[in-house]
Amino acid sequence: MNWAHLLPEREAGQTIQGALRQSIISAIGAGRLAAGQRMPPSRALAERMGVARNTIIAVYEELVARGYLISTERRGYFVEDQAGRLAVNENAERPETRSQTDWNDRFATMPATWRHISKPTNWQEYRFPFIYGQVDPELFPVAVWRTCSRDAMGRSAVNYWAADQAMDDDPLLIEQICRQILPQHGVFARPEEVLVTLGSQHGLYLLSQLLVKPGELVGIEEPGYTDARNIFALSRGQVRGVPVDAGGMRLGPWLQGLRYAVVTPAHQCPTMVTMPNDRRQALLKWAGAADAVLIEDDYEGETRFEANMPALKSMDRDGRVIYLGTLSKVLAPGVRIGFMVAPEAVIREARALRRLMHRSAPLNNQRTAAIFLAEGHCQGLVRSLRHALKERWETICAAVAVALPDFPRSPSIGGSSIWLTCPADINPQHLLLKARERGVLFEPGEPFFATPPGEQHFRLGFSSIPASRINEGVQALAAAVADLRLQTQRSTSN
Repeated sequence: MNWAHLLPEREAGQTIQGALRQSIISAIGAGRLAAGQRMPPSRALAERMGVARNTIIAVYEELVARGYLISTERRGYFVEDQAGRLAVNENAERPETRSQTDWNDRFATMPATWRHISKPTNWQEYRFPFIYGQVDPELFPVAVWRTCSRDAMGRSAVNYWAADQAMDDDPLLIEQICRQILPQHGVFARPEEVLVTLGSQHGLYLLSQLLVKPGELVGIEEPGYTDARNIFALSRGQVRGVPVDAGGMRLGPWLQGLRYAVVTPAHQCPTMVTMPNDRRQALLKWAGAADAVLIEDDYEGETRFEANMPALKSMDRDGRVIYLGTLSKVLAPGVRIGFMVAPEAVIREARALRRLMHRSAPLNNQRTAAIFLAEGHCQGLVRSLRHALKERWETICAAVAVALPDFPRSPSIGGSSIWLTCPADINPQHLLLKARERGVLFEPGEPFFATPPGEQHFRLGFSSIPASRINEGVQALAAAVADLRLQTQRSTSN
């Protein structure tokens, strides 16, 4: 069958999914796809386009949700009867409107212009996506999560989460966090000391608005989490970079005058090094003497496969550590469930501030996650994730040592990414372009620095790439390095 009329032409910056979706809508509007006509099988179209089958299925499912297609079990996807009318309306020209307001003159701040961690929206289409923080769908128990979600639709549960619980969190989820998750990190908290957030980053934002007064100094690791720096830059205080080494955040004169410090002791972001026990003790001692507060961002949470050192919060005897955790690395980033552990007074004000932003975190997701935890599914998933990440970490470290021997690696002993430094003759941004040509995607290190020399580093994440593809991916990256060096030699000789 000839499906040439469906093969999309991508505009600059447009994803394959977006281009295919628009191509199908245009074909329906032009009558090239008639009502009731069967769509090409997803596997066959994927092979024709040279993309993953999931990419085609995702487009089809979105068009089902929008009313263009219908899905029939065991038969496939068909053009909906009313799809032609929808397509004509969508493709119709809309009158152009021009704003008469100079918005740039009105913005009090313009965070869209700041430095951010970014990745292509079509990162899943790369064969070797060394992208941090993404979940491998092959490891996630979709059927179990679907069952838990179905249970959350029970009458008693719906009666609770469908109501306007302006400030409350799901008590079952709070109970499971206190019973299952926190004790694994040596943290023991009462329900009134826990708040559900939309990930740990949401917790950082709440604390930046609640605690930081005009002119107060906030320490952010350098290199460190870009969005933490941006979040506290929006507050009324001043951000100061605090250097890190093989043991994480360093103690020294740069801590003088700090009122708050954001620290990632379990796996420093982005170098992945772990803060040793003696430095943790020294950091707590400094905080007590300086009357400072430490904000512990435990962003990798349950996925740590190496010897699990208790959280900094577990060593806190003065109530100076606020602990932020997340389930994003276990469940999925899109589920958006994290939590804050802090003194009751802090939680009370954070809950009130959260209400002004979006009221409670989505209670249907909270209940589904609570059931997932309560029935023991999370423990099994964590074991699978840790086993997979350990295998991938060992594989990528060995592969990099062989294929990229002149790219020093930070001395991390775990985590879901590794941090590499380029030799002097390699620019990571130029390497990124060459690597993409070979199907390799990674993250440049520049956004993690407030100041240079961030341009000489990059991060390879491996949470979403199977171990069986890591060696080949690293070899492809090494080939891109060779391509770049050859290109440089040719331009020099000319």
